[in-house]
Amino acid sequence: MINNTLSSYSTSTASIDTDLHSTVTGSQGIRELESRLSQSPNLPISLSSPKIWLVFAAAVFLVSVPVFVEAPLVRSLPSLSLAIAGLWVWLSFTLMSRPATYLWGDLLLGFSWSWLAGAIYWGWLRWEPLWHLPVESIGLPFACWCLMRNWGKVGNWFYLGSLFGTVLTDVYFYLVDLMPYWRQIMQVEPESVAPILQTAVIQVQTPWGQAWAVVLASALLTVGVLPLRHKQRHWYAFSGAVLSTILVDSLFLLAAVLA
Repeated sequence: MINNTLSSYSTSTASIDTDLHSTVTGSQGIRELESRLSQSPNLPISLSSPKIWLVFAAAVFLVSVPVFVEAPLVRSLPSLSLAIAGLWVWLSFTLMSRPATYLWGDLLLGFSWSWLAGAIYWGWLRWEPLWHLPVESIGLPFACWCLMRNWGKVGNWFYLGSLFGTVLTDVYFYLVDLMPYWRQIMQVEPESVAPILQTAVIQVQTPWGQAWAVVLASALLTVGVLPLRHKQRHWYAFSGAVLSTILVDSLFLLAAVLA
């Protein structure tokens, strides 16, 4: 009887140990899975809310702030600006080689295309606005190719959002007939820019100019806000790039009014 009791006790203890081991292993597996999911660019906002908003903020920053840094740099040192594009590419792949920083490397790679296009156009072709969109689209085939293979979604959607904003801005320039002023500004010395800007502002303030400003701003706002419903990082990068176009265009308009 004692032997049977001890045998039952040993069996019960072994069963408990097995259950505990399974529980610990399962907990470790869950933690490992959560860690891997946290690196995914498609992670829902409910699992990584702070980081997804950081992606949005970073996208706004990368569209808004570098405009005011690259613009003066590329006019005086275009070759240096072009070389910096290579630096961004190198840094992006370095960040993407580490799981903890992959997301930011992905975003930076998309930004590299925008910087490269800006360096080429504003450095050597800025006198002709017709070349602006073709040059800005230099990374479009690469972005589409990557997205077809589901690679680099955050950076490539950021680039597409930035390009979309650029397209609508240029469309406005064509519709309101601002391209002649663009050419004049690119050909004169900085001290002679103010009168040209003031004349361009008069063109913008016409009913035609104001109507198209409302239409295109509404389009930017709609295209920028709707993807936020999907709650994924690449859509937040896209939305941040699109919505920041409104900010940049507003700042340029304010500068023109105050000129």
